[in-house]
Amino acid sequence: MIYMANQRQPQEQVQSSSQAWADGAAAGMQQGVTLLPYALLRNYRRAGLSDRECMLLIHLLSFQQNEQNAFPSLEELQAVTGTPMEAIAEQLQKLMKAQWITIDEFRDPNAGIQYERYNLQGVYEKLAALLSSQQSSPPEMMPKPGQRFSEESRAAEAWPPAEQPVKEERNLFRIFEREFGRPLSPMELETISGWLDQDRYPDELILLALKEAVFAGKVHFRYIDRILLEWSRNRVRNAEEAKAYAQKFRNIGR
Repeated sequence: MIYMANQRQPQEQVQSSSQAWADGAAAGMQQGVTLLPYALLRNYRRAGLSDRECMLLIHLLSFQQNEQNAFPSLEELQAVTGTPMEAIAEQLQKLMKAQWITIDEFRDPNAGIQYERYNLQGVYEKLAALLSSQQSSPPEMMPKPGQRFSEESRAAEAWPPAEQPVKEERNLFRIFEREFGRPLSPMELETISGWLDQDRYPDELILLALKEAVFAGKVHFRYIDRILLEWSRNRVRNAEEAKAYAQKFRNIGR
């Protein structure tokens, strides 16, 4: 009996040690919980998000809640998703264009430092609008779990949803990346999206402003933005007018 007790003792110690480790790991995971809107997990496809875009939103929420990092870099997002940085940048741009997320800028007056953070308020606003529309839909039109509202909803889930416009925008971003010699930051992606969607600058005008910046040896976004603003003030609306306007100033400078 004594011999048998001695044999069981190491096994009991191993089991006790394993259980203690499991309990500790479980407690640690509970401390690192990310709070997610249930409506996002249940309705992201109905809202027109792809699996990758939804997962990217979840990671942004996780960075903010668990690591106090409100503006993770493309490298940090690549590390947790395994997705190439170029693809992440395109997904961020699409989310910003659809107003799921925005970028807020802040400046510390004491330190003189400017910093950015992702604003995820759009996630909650879009989900609330979706839930509200579902509540107001006739009962017979309400989709069952796993079903879509309509052909339009199925089209909204496609990746990309509109092939030609997305291709044109991606080409614009890639031209900028080629001229800058590096991937664009989320803030730079939002700047280009603002030129297209808010300022309504034509693609050809944006590319010509980039060309002017390269010609002047000032390849940075503030200079390009000043060029576009100057053209807008002088009612330059297309590439031909921009070329004539630029040539006029070159002749004056000679």
